Amino acid sequence: MPTITESPYRSDNVNWVTTVALVLFHVGAVAAFFYFDWRSVITAALLYWMCIGWGIGMGYHRLLTHRSYKVPKPLEYFFAICGALTLEGGPIFWVATHRVHHQRSDLPGDPHSPRDGSWWSHMGWILFGESKHNATEVMAKYAPDLGRDPFYRWLNTYHYVPMVVLGLILLGFGGLSMLLWGVCTRVVVGLHATWLVNSASHMWGARRFKTRDDSRNNWWVALLTFGEGWHNNHHAHPSSARHGLAWFEFDPTWLQIKTLSLLGLARKVQVAKVTSQPVAEDEAAA
Repeated sequence: MPTITESPYRSDNVNWVTTVALVLFHVGAVAAFFYFDWRSVITAALLYWMCIGWGIGMGYHRLLTHRSYKVPKPLEYFFAICGALTLEGGPIFWVATHRVHHQRSDLPGDPHSPRDGSWWSHMGWILFGESKHNATEVMAKYAPDLGRDPFYRWLNTYHYVPMVVLGLILLGFGGLSMLLWGVCTRVVVGLHATWLVNSASHMWGARRFKTRDDSRNNWWVALLTFGEGWHNNHHAHPSSARHGLAWFEFDPTWLQIKTLSLLGLARKVQVAKVTSQPVAEDEAAA
């Protein structure tokens, strides 16, 4: 992987396409409360689990970025499509960004470090950073394994297509209420939950391991993201499919991977072997 010394995302200009899209989705999320019905809310909750739990946690992050386990290619592609439904970009963009983050975590070149400001780490880097969502050729340099796969190249360039298809299906079967809850509200909550891993989990929480960055274990971010908030554990053991390394660290994504393993669908599952729990410093949990 190329060494990153300056962030390829840094820019002083507003990314208007992304900004306008996010504003519209936030407006739609608020409007959803004027079209409340339980069927739409339940649908949104199930899609949230599928897209954040399967798409981001199991797919984009632990499978595609860190290769902490393997599954059959059709299931891998399915997880990637679920990831694209989060509006967080295509798989090559997401994986490349996260690999750069690990390489330069909380150092110059990190795409979203709180050392550049809490607002920047949460969503400023998306609004003002240089947009790379469709820059498949550029980002493939940092994720060459995905860049060699025609399916991932297509999905990265046209990552919005699954969202459009899902939106039309929800509108057709459930009307405006289903569209607003299943797309707008679900996407907005999912975006902020994932962004909290970048911001809150580098600012608040306990540090069990001595890592060179500011990563922390944050229980409430873990609840919102199906286990992704055990971030200090993850930075200490990035190739581990299990992030919640203690019995009290609830990690639903790991439980799902373990279930796939028991079913014979997941193999070569990597798990950190932690015999002790060295505390980096005396910090209270968030």
